[in-house]
Amino acid sequence: MYKLLRQCVLAYPKRAWFSALSAGCFGVAFAGLQLQAMLSLSPCPYCIFQRLLYLSIGVLALLGFLFPAASLFWLLGILLLSLGGLGIALYQSWMQAYPDLAPACGFSNPDLIERLVDVLGMQWPSLFLATGFCSSKEWVFLGLSMANWSVLFFLGIIGYVLILMRHPGK
Repeated sequence: MYKLLRQCVLAYPKRAWFSALSAGCFGVAFAGLQLQAMLSLSPCPYCIFQRLLYLSIGVLALLGFLFPAASLFWLLGILLLSLGGLGIALYQSWMQAYPDLAPACGFSNPDLIERLVDVLGMQWPSLFLATGFCSSKEWVFLGLSMANWSVLFFLGIIGYVLILMRHPGK
């Protein structure tokens, strides 16, 4: 299995892997925006922050495509953002699983993430305005909330980056 995976990774240049990651992250952010508009969803501050992380990862992957000589730098940045996103998505999933135990975002003193999302929401409301509650599950697909899906996406990005770190080419 490992040998097959390695052959698959080596079959394409590293720039192709970066472009696919960039397109995937921008696609996830765009899909979230479309679901929000079509289903009249109210994203919470953590949802918006995860959207910001997907866009940031997409930009770093695009930079990895444009400047592959510094690919390790881009991959480390993507890995750090993905680990942060995984932590946020896991925390939000916990908040949705145990809403009675979770502090309601928006009602208590805002944390750093909520403050950042508020500032961004004032600048670009169509993209970053948070109007929902973190513990609510407004959208569920195949039994998983959007936060649960985000956990899986961030895990996928982390796995993708770890595989790409072993790619010897440029």
